[in-house]
Parts: sequence; structure tokens; C-alpha cells
Amino acid sequence: MSTRPIIACIRLMRLDAPIVPLLLAWTCLWGLWLAGSGRPPAYTVCIFLLGAWLTHSAGCVFNDLADRNFDGHVERTRNRPLVRGEISVTAAVALGIILMLLNFLLVLLLNWQTILLAIVCGIVMLLYPLSKRCFPAPQLILGIALASPILLAQTALLGTITLPGVLLYGAGICWTLIYDTFYALVDRNDDLKIGLRSSAITMRGREHRFLAAMMTLMLALLLSAGYAAALNVWYYAGILGATLLFAWELWDTRHFERERCFRAFLHNNWVGAAVYLALVLAYLP
Repeated sequence: MSTRPIIACIRLMRLDAPIVPLLLAWTCLWGLWLAGSGRPPAYTVCIFLLGAWLTHSAGCVFNDLADRNFDGHVERTRNRPLVRGEISVTAAVALGIILMLLNFLLVLLLNWQTILLAIVCGIVMLLYPLSKRCFPAPQLILGIALASPILLAQTALLGTITLPGVLLYGAGICWTLIYDTFYALVDRNDDLKIGLRSSAITMRGREHRFLAAMMTLMLALLLSAGYAAALNVWYYAGILGATLLFAWELWDTRHFERERCFRAFLHNNWVGAAVYLALVLAYLP
């Protein structure tokens, strides 16, 4: 039996490139540690992390379905499975639906507030590929979806959404705008040719000012969330670490070389880890 269909599915779900699920996992952990006061139930943590992987995988499948007529014109995506005919559209749709159903079954293990919110967030996620055709900053739509585990953690553990949760959610949206703008800078020239939209295109000529503004806003929201939650000084030490990481990214990408922009995108994994470490330290006895 040929393994080519299996390999095509793995690549379609981006299991061979796990950086975005890792970024999404950090967002889950931020939300869980805040809502759980540093002691979220292991059962809920497992549900969220598995849900993050399923959400990302399903999102990649539906994104590639929506972009299958564009990806062949972009250097970075021209070898994706749907473009090369390694998997059929019908099979890709079936795979996406299965992943969404599995994710929904996971959500059913949580309370009704979280189920309703997860449905809304799932709809927003599916709108992201379409927003690249008409919205000047589709990364904002993506951020609203990818930061949603912070709100879901609030409803799952507290049954409501608190002010610190809202502030942390805002920081998560800004973070997505930051790392996905770096990602969009890699594809900007190709996206311009085929008529797709991105924050990297909209902010052309003002890229660093935009990124610096988003970083400043994210850090301000993180500090405000810490203040609203009455977190200790160790939390602010962790946020200082994230600040230094952002400063390095701005310096390293000052000339917007594709390789350096992609490196900054990957480097945001350390930013996510720094914020998580800040929350872990804040709740240590």
C-alpha cells in the first residue's frame, strides 16, 4: 500500500511544520494559567492542547482549499499537496470535516458557555482564508480566532470572562498580528502579484512602525492584565524578557530580508514561552 496519501495528509495538516500549533499552544497555556490561578486541571490542559492541534490542522486544510488556485503562484506554497494534485479536493474536504468534528467532540467535554464560544470562534477561523481577498489586515481576523483559547479558558474554568482575561486576549490578538505580519513579509511580493491582501502589504513603507506599535500595545495589555489580576513582581520580570525578544526581532529585520522575517516569525515561539514563564512565576507559592 502506498504511503503517498498519508504523507500528503500530513503535509496538508502541516504536521511536518509544527511551529504554529506551538504558538497556539502558548496562547492556550497563557489563558489556562491565568484562569486557573496557576493550577489549571490537567484534564482541561490536555483538552485545550489537543484542541489547539486539531484547530490548527483543520484551519490549514480549509486554508489550502480556499487558496488552491493561488498557492501555485507563491514561491513558498507552490509545492503544497493540493497544488501538486497529491490529494483530491474531495479528500481534503473530508479530512477538514473530520478534524472539525473531532475538535467539537472535545469541546463537548467542557461547559455550555465554552461550547457556544467555541462555535463562534470556529466560524471566525473559517472566515480567515476569505478575508485575504478583501480585508486589508486579514491577520486581525486570524488573531481574533487564534487568541480565542484565552477566552475559552476563562469560560471553561470560571464560567465567565474577567477583565484580566479580556486584556490578555487583546495581547494575544496583537501577538498574532506581530508574528503573522513577519510571516506575510516573506510572501509579500508574490501576494501583490496575485491580488491577495495582508498587513505586510497594507503597511508597506511603515512596516517597522506598525510592528513596533503592535509590540508596544501587546506589552501594555500584558502589563495591564498583570495589574488587574494582582500578579507579583516575577510576572513583570517575564514580560521584560518578552520585551527584549521583541527588540531583537525589530533589529534583526531592519532590512526586511525574507530569511530574517521568517526567522522572526519562528523566534516568536520564545516570546510565547517568556509570557508563559511570567505567568508560571507569578503563581508560584
